[in-house]
Amino acid sequence: MTLQLPTIVLASKSPRRRDLLTAAGIPFDLLELDVDESYPAEMPVDDVAEYLARKKAGEAIKLAPEEIILTADSVVIQNSKIYEKPVDREDAIRIISQLAGNTHYVITGVCLISKDKTISFSDRSDVWMAPMAVDEITFYIDNFQPFDKAGAYGVQDWIGVTKVQRIEGSYHTIMGLPVHEVYRRLREF
Repeated sequence: MTLQLPTIVLASKSPRRRDLLTAAGIPFDLLELDVDESYPAEMPVDDVAEYLARKKAGEAIKLAPEEIILTADSVVIQNSKIYEKPVDREDAIRIISQLAGNTHYVITGVCLISKDKTISFSDRSDVWMAPMAVDEITFYIDNFQPFDKAGAYGVQDWIGVTKVQRIEGSYHTIMGLPVHEVYRRLREF
């Protein structure tokens, strides 16, 4: 017996999202697109990830109007401030220095869109990160190059293994895709 899931188009450059869909047995094709990831300054930070996922979906459906498209965006938030992808090494050091020894949360917004239907949602996970010495932060940045990751870290690599003390919510949401919810919504789609 095989699962009856539609083949979707993943509109994302994230290798982690590809890996998660593959692990979940969700068939997909890939569409890489560049979308401006700006958002209104007055927007509540908890709404940004879903807003950006919908924005990406709106662009992707223009390129593949007959497909079911999946887009996602993740934001790292601490004290009502969004920590985006670092612009350089110094910015990554600054971001991780602020997250280390504190609690933050990750929201991943998702949009499923076709010519007939649009569903969007977001999922939140709370993260407790242990304190880090400067040499640990520079080791991480120099060896794992987290410049393509919101919050300047990947929960699936060294920092997640050695410094994430506790998670409330989905590990996969922190990685970039709440697969449990995507799977459920696809079954309904």
